[in-house]
Amino acid sequence: MKVAVLGAGAIGAYVGAALHRAGADVHLIARGPHLAAMRQYGVQVRSPRGDFTAHPHATDDPGAVGPADFVLLGLKANSYAACGPLIEPLLHDTTAVVAAQNGIPWWYFHRHGGPYDGRRLESVDPDGAVSAVLAPERAVGCVVYAATELEQPGVVRHVEGTRFSIGEPDRSVSARCLALSEAMRAGGLKCPVEPDLRNDIWLKLLGNISFNPISALARATMRQMCLHGGTRQVIETMMTETLTVAGALGCEVGVSIERRLAGAEKVGDHRTSTLQDLERGKPLELDVLLAAVVELAEVTGVPVPTLRTVHALSDLLALRSAA
Repeated sequence: MKVAVLGAGAIGAYVGAALHRAGADVHLIARGPHLAAMRQYGVQVRSPRGDFTAHPHATDDPGAVGPADFVLLGLKANSYAACGPLIEPLLHDTTAVVAAQNGIPWWYFHRHGGPYDGRRLESVDPDGAVSAVLAPERAVGCVVYAATELEQPGVVRHVEGTRFSIGEPDRSVSARCLALSEAMRAGGLKCPVEPDLRNDIWLKLLGNISFNPISALARATMRQMCLHGGTRQVIETMMTETLTVAGALGCEVGVSIERRLAGAEKVGDHRTSTLQDLERGKPLELDVLLAAVVELAEVTGVPVPTLRTVHALSDLLALRSAA
């Protein structure tokens, strides 16, 4: 199995290292000091499950990699529309694109069935720009439950979790999903093939849509947000509104808000990816989180006043941080 990781940051390098340990032909595509460190020293993973180092091929040239069986997208979703020149050399007729992203994916209504089948969400696929580059037919959904941080170039700190749920947009249990699941499990990761991954998308989103923007606005860790009475109440309200939108679309999360908060508190002083991006001066990935759910709320007629308020504040923060 040949796997190309396009955007081998913390999560991408972690998965790539695990797959390489399992014998897959892995190619990490990155740039800058991180690429230089991986080339010289390999991917160094520091984990409570045990430290290890892997030496997959690392490059900044997708053309040198060539077509792969799977392309794992480690890029931020807000860069998908511009990734055409990078991903094109990695594709053959049956290449699957696995988007390890937060939030609502561009393929969400692809083969969804029902009244919304085939609908395009402007917030995640503006003017169809993402679908033009990443055909929904190639998509294998992936919900990441692992928490990682890039401690320094070439060094990934694995905080907790090894679960990467995957699934097809049409809810089938496909041969390509089973093959990827087997390879991931051989690398020490949990990788269930979910008949309806959209439920997992909403479960993960329940945390991302609330913790990520609030962490950036308050400059707070997971534990700090959970222990502060005011932010905890805002987060609970955001989660309640999100669950209502999910229910209107026929999805069930199956986890109570209190349990979700308790799990987040156990993560400790982990900084969300949005807070990490803010601190590093990178663009904030909020459209696939807040903007997408606000758009889905409009589609389904669900009032989401708190989500709208936090979206407005976060949008201004994103604009100011990009200035």
